[in-house]
Amino acid sequence: MASSISANKAELLAIANSVASEKMIDKAIVIEAMEEAIQKAARSRYGNENDIRAKLDPMTGDLRLWRVVEVVEEVDDYFKQVNLEQAAKLQADAKVGDYIVDPLPPVDLGRIDAQSAKQVIFQKVRDAERERQFEEFQDRAGEIITGVIKSVEFGHVIVNLGRAEGVIRRDQQIPREAARPGERVRALITKVERNNRGPQIFLSRAHPDFMKKLFAQEVPEIYDGIITIQAAARDPGSRAKIGVISRDSSIDPVGACVGMKGSRVQAVVQELQGEKIDIIPWSEDTATFVVNALQPATVSRVVLDEDDGRIEVVVPDDQLSLAIGRRGQNVRLASQLTGHQIDIMTEEEASEKRTKEFAERSKMFEEELDVDETLSQLLVAEGFAELEEVAYVELAELASIEGFDDDLAEELQSRAKEALDRQEAAYRTERQGLGVEDALAELPHLNEAMLVTLGKAGIKTLDDLADLATDELIAKKREAPRRRQPAATDGPRLRTDRPKQEDKGGVLGEYGLTEEQGNEIIMAARAHWFDDEDSSGPASEEAAHADSEQ
Repeated sequence: MASSISANKAELLAIANSVASEKMIDKAIVIEAMEEAIQKAARSRYGNENDIRAKLDPMTGDLRLWRVVEVVEEVDDYFKQVNLEQAAKLQADAKVGDYIVDPLPPVDLGRIDAQSAKQVIFQKVRDAERERQFEEFQDRAGEIITGVIKSVEFGHVIVNLGRAEGVIRRDQQIPREAARPGERVRALITKVERNNRGPQIFLSRAHPDFMKKLFAQEVPEIYDGIITIQAAARDPGSRAKIGVISRDSSIDPVGACVGMKGSRVQAVVQELQGEKIDIIPWSEDTATFVVNALQPATVSRVVLDEDDGRIEVVVPDDQLSLAIGRRGQNVRLASQLTGHQIDIMTEEEASEKRTKEFAERSKMFEEELDVDETLSQLLVAEGFAELEEVAYVELAELASIEGFDDDLAEELQSRAKEALDRQEAAYRTERQGLGVEDALAELPHLNEAMLVTLGKAGIKTLDDLADLATDELIAKKREAPRRRQPAATDGPRLRTDRPKQEDKGGVLGEYGLTEEQGNEIIMAARAHWFDDEDSSGPASEEAAHADSEQ
């Protein structure tokens, strides 16, 4: 093909077949690339202004070359247009508006033309090859793949996957694992992206799913779906936890994953460079699962706070360091595994906390309800923590407390409601002092305390509130990660220093509003926008038109 356009037919087809087979792409793409290359070479000979086409028959190798021209009454572009007189010489029945074919003789390709044709073909083939690679890998995210390490660049490992390359970024590698070019490596395909230079295949050896897939390869019961890994958490290269459950009561999920003499789990441990793996029975009961997740520590008591997604775990004094783990590793992994923030405390600390809360609540009832210490303590002992609970609980439930009767219960509820009214009035005064519009007080789900919080955040008008997104209004504050204390205080202080709140929550995040309630508040605040639009609608336009006529 490099010598002339009328090159040997068999040679053209042989080249097309060879390239298609070598690059594993459709032969039609190679033929199309050849046609495009021939067209480009022909234009350089006949003039780039011409609309020249080439057609290579994929069966016979016959090559046709022609110029396409339009029939017009008056010629403006002599390269692409002809008049009726000129058209009649090419096609007897030609008429204005037709596009006709002007056959061209084959041309010899010079050295420069041949090189240009090769570049066109190679580029077309490269594009097709990249697209084939992307299509091959785009649906394989979540699979384990084996490749050969090609190189290590700036800490990132480039892996040869056969007809494509993948990359294990530095943060997706197992710490302290040596990557040597030429070694075989297994990794999880996490993401495949289309890129101008070819598909970008991102691999990981640190992802929890990599460990889960390795277990599926080693444990037939997992592969068959009899045993399921419900949750997994990893500190890559150090320690991991997985929660497993069996669909067959006769099969022990933990034993099946461990294998005979630990053979199955050891195969995974070796692949993960000695990472210690705790296999834990999963449970639908959160408290039970938390107790299991904190193994090997023994747990005395678990207290759930479902509203905040937090769990308080009480352990014996001698189990504290075991429950927390080295640098907080055990409790951190347990927290990731269960999806809850876990606070570890000793029996003594739990007792001190309960005593403090009891005293604070008793003092609050004593002051707000104007009752003696004994009565306030009795309310707290019965589980009452807020004035709202006393004010709006069923009267019979309040009267059923030992030593109470209906009259006392009614009096307590009356005083609780009065106390709530006093608090509301105080908040209202503070809210008005902050300059928060009364219109905000008419919105659903908002009370005066919330309005004070909004005012302190600079949200004082309907427009201020309407400009917020729902998350900006109600999202709960996220907690900063636990910080490791200096070496001198490692141990007991690690459990008592609570994480500090990051200021990333919604303005009303502390009030526990639901997303649905947040949406209702925002939409109610925006309602006046639509009222303004209605006022400028057809009716107002008619009034404006009438005024102009006057």
